[in-house]
Amino acid sequence: MAKITDKIEVLIRPVIEDMGYELVGVEYVASGKHSILRVYIDSDQGIGLNDCETVSRQLSSIFDVEDPIMTQYNLEVSSPGVERPLFNIEHYQRFLGQDVKLRLLRSVNGRRKFNGAIGSVSEANNSIELMTDTGSYKLDIELIEKANLVAHF
Repeated sequence: MAKITDKIEVLIRPVIEDMGYELVGVEYVASGKHSILRVYIDSDQGIGLNDCETVSRQLSSIFDVEDPIMTQYNLEVSSPGVERPLFNIEHYQRFLGQDVKLRLLRSVNGRRKFNGAIGSVSEANNSIELMTDTGSYKLDIELIEKANLVAHF
């Protein structure tokens, strides 16, 4: 069964792209009546508050008709920010060599949380090699629950 975020992506991607934005990804945090549906957008010109408001209004109209989530939730439309979330293999390829922090769905070598640099990306195996202080790890992208770039200031 497809995840709710996958279904929502299929529903909203064409609309967001027709508006001139990139759909970076979708997160759904289920928490009863405090659930959050977070949609990340980007563009070559960057994202401002007006962009988020415009996309939010459009998505709200679509969700009122399609009703992809049967429970109560809050919709948030956001730029990816400096600690940009990574959702798919193209994101890992785009940020090859950059530092990331990630959390896995289940542990690998007794760990679920990792910090390191993206060493390589394998489309054939749908995996990344993560270079950490304690060694390198080959991780299946489907095993990654959450990943974000690490901002260095």
